[in-house]
Amino acid sequence: MGADHGITLVEVAPRDGLQNEAVHLTVPQKLELVARCVDAGARRIEAVSFANPARVPAMAGAEELMAQVPRRPGVRYAGLVMNDRGLDRALACGVDEIDVVAVVTDTFSRRNQNTDTAGALALVARLVPRARAAGVPVTVTLGASFGCPFEGEVPLDRLRACLAAVADAGPAEIALADTIGVAVPRDVHERVALAREAAPGTPLRIHLHDTRNTAGANALAAVEAGVTVLDSSIGGAGGCPFAPAATGNVATEDLVYALRRSGIDVGHDLELLRYCARWLETVLERPLPSALLAAGDFPDRSRQAG
Repeated sequence: MGADHGITLVEVAPRDGLQNEAVHLTVPQKLELVARCVDAGARRIEAVSFANPARVPAMAGAEELMAQVPRRPGVRYAGLVMNDRGLDRALACGVDEIDVVAVVTDTFSRRNQNTDTAGALALVARLVPRARAAGVPVTVTLGASFGCPFEGEVPLDRLRACLAAVADAGPAEIALADTIGVAVPRDVHERVALAREAAPGTPLRIHLHDTRNTAGANALAAVEAGVTVLDSSIGGAGGCPFAPAATGNVATEDLVYALRRSGIDVGHDLELLRYCARWLETVLERPLPSALLAAGDFPDRSRQAG
């Protein structure tokens, strides 16, 4: 791929990584996770969700967390917003970015947001201008862009229509999400090209789950297709509470390794990422799927120090 320093990773462990876990972190533990991510090099962090904590208990304490996150130059914090009340909360506590999700299939959308896709797109059309008027950029993520656990294959025409509707709202960025980890590199190239056609001029981002062990290859395919913003999660933590078998995101440390070996330095410290993943395993009381946790770096610089 050649040397390129234009790739940004969005660290989603504090939100997407934790939302489906049996162990719910305390606010001090979440704060430590955020601080460790920053120390390891993360500069865009999806830190909180403003969903109703009765529905997603792992996301409680958003305001308390945002009041304490480390404010360092260049570090930006995003909050997931599900409705108007969520946007009010997010703006009140000073998030730097807003994330909004619309799922491209009706069945999954109803499970995820209690509305069909048309309703979710109407919400996008309402929330994006409000956030923009407040000076906060919005990323709209199109969930299940590559496949749905309930409806199966997602037709390109369906995705095209959703992309056009989102583009009309004027977000700062559109993310294509492989929410259940079904994509292969060919799908990534195909749907990135479709997004450029349907939403010309809107920057693209990719959100990948590693359910079927294809997220790393899909991430490199996205970079080859010109995408410069990729979501990842420390240790590969993550999953969707409303999608069966939607296992973890692509691990940040695995992705950093693959990009570095491809000549792309994203400015993260691989050893600090691994330390953070080990810590998160301890807190969550379960092993995480990251390959780098088991295999280590190559060459293994930690063993070359002596």
